Amino acid sequence: MNNFTFYSPTYFVFGKGTENEAGQYVSRFGGSKVLIHYGGGSVERSGLLDRVKESLKKQNIDFVQLGGVVPNPRSGLVYEGIELCRKENVDFILAVGGGSVIDSAKAIAAGVKYDGDFWDFYEGKPVMEALPVATVLTIAAAGSEGSGDSVITKEEGMLKRGAGGEALRPVFSILNPELTQTLPPYQTASGATDIMAHVFERYFTNTKEVEITDRLCEAVLLTMIKEVPRVIEDPNNYEARANIMWAGMVAHNNIVGVGREQDWSSHGIEHELSALYDVAHGAGLAVIFPAWMTYVMKHDINRFAQIAVRVWGCEMNFANPEETAKEGIERLKKFLTSIGMPISFAELGAKEEDIPLMVEKLGLGERGTMGSFVPLTAKDVEAIYRLAL
Repeated sequence: MNNFTFYSPTYFVFGKGTENEAGQYVSRFGGSKVLIHYGGGSVERSGLLDRVKESLKKQNIDFVQLGGVVPNPRSGLVYEGIELCRKENVDFILAVGGGSVIDSAKAIAAGVKYDGDFWDFYEGKPVMEALPVATVLTIAAAGSEGSGDSVITKEEGMLKRGAGGEALRPVFSILNPELTQTLPPYQTASGATDIMAHVFERYFTNTKEVEITDRLCEAVLLTMIKEVPRVIEDPNNYEARANIMWAGMVAHNNIVGVGREQDWSSHGIEHELSALYDVAHGAGLAVIFPAWMTYVMKHDINRFAQIAVRVWGCEMNFANPEETAKEGIERLKKFLTSIGMPISFAELGAKEEDIPLMVEKLGLGERGTMGSFVPLTAKDVEAIYRLAL
């Protein structure tokens, strides 16, 4: 196991009706003028936005609103939010929505405190200071409610990039599984796939002797395999929704990834898909991950065989562990198909002729690489895209 530091200060408020306590926690964490940031549509129709606003009013907390966040959140709204916060002297941001809303809120929070262009953070500058951010979560997926990460799409060139820093971890997050019960099955499945992908990025590592985090990763994956079909069958299954919602947070606040090298190439490869086609991030990951696994599997057959046995229930073929590893990948693909996810470019609506453009936008050039498990060149990425056709 590698040396590590782990700091996860977010205060979690979990359970039924907890969105009505948002005002109390904003007050507790020092907010006096709040930007409520959200997408629109469902949070307004469901009455959630009104309940959050009422909770703020009860605490005599002033607020302004900025809706309009879309999936794969855009830089334009971030600039608008930064300007609004400065104009209104906002000192606290409350994101009401899913990962896209939270990521946009984090970008605004960082930008308000920065004299330059907030996009600098998405080109590698670490975020050292930001306004406090809190969340009322409406979908189990990105894990942004407990992480220091944010992903934004820059409209100029449609570049999808990530930023990070401990200053971006929410000071509190409200997680009410009831708020996810109205999600369409496809959105639920996309979120679940994103959760599993966050675990895969950590599981496939070159670090040895990481049994504790291996087992934690496997536990999250086994939970998803059990619970996702239950909510697809019965969207109102609160207990299954609750397990998935907490799994989403655990998968990405990094408790399952400490002390080990992590990969993250598949997320980068997928970002070009969702930036170009505006598809759900989880759906894109469902296409990319099996292709990536197939391409890099021989780098560590035993690790792929291990997950096949421990998570997918395959029988270990000690004479030929590669067969076990391949069976595990096939069972992953069958699971994704069973919950309604695409597993190919064709199902996703992506086009073979766009592969060179997506590879180019990654910016690897002739010598650059991405990922840690197996450092991938531009040619490797192209091969993975083609495996996904």
